[in-house]
Amino acid sequence: MVCHLAEINEVRIDKWLWAARFFKTRSLAAAAVNGGKVHVNGQRCKPGKDIKVGDLVSVTKEQFTWQIEVTDLNKQRRPAKEASLLYQEEDVSVVKRQQQIEVQKQQQALLAPSERERRPNKKQRRQIHRFKQDSL
Repeated sequence: MVCHLAEINEVRIDKWLWAARFFKTRSLAAAAVNGGKVHVNGQRCKPGKDIKVGDLVSVTKEQFTWQIEVTDLNKQRRPAKEASLLYQEEDVSVVKRQQQIEVQKQQQALLAPSERERRPNKKQRRQIHRFKQDSL
């Protein structure tokens, strides 16, 4: 008995997003698709939508957006190196996301609380406790 692996022509969008490691679980991928965070060829879709090689997919996660073209299909989750081969991201998308990351880093640097505003760490709490005990 000879068993041939069938070539995969279509995969559900939620399975593909999970396999391409955009989401940690299929249920998170399905929730994103239902929430309108994923568009296939410029159209909103449902988690059961089948995608093919060459489809354009837009994925919005947190405040970042990926504009990608599907280059390969896989139903199973594989290592990250293999998952990155399932799609090709547009150059404009990469540049825009890098700019967003830089802006976010700058905002975090400006909003980071100073040492005085943070809660005391364990060593500082012990010092405070000793100081209060000694003053009694």
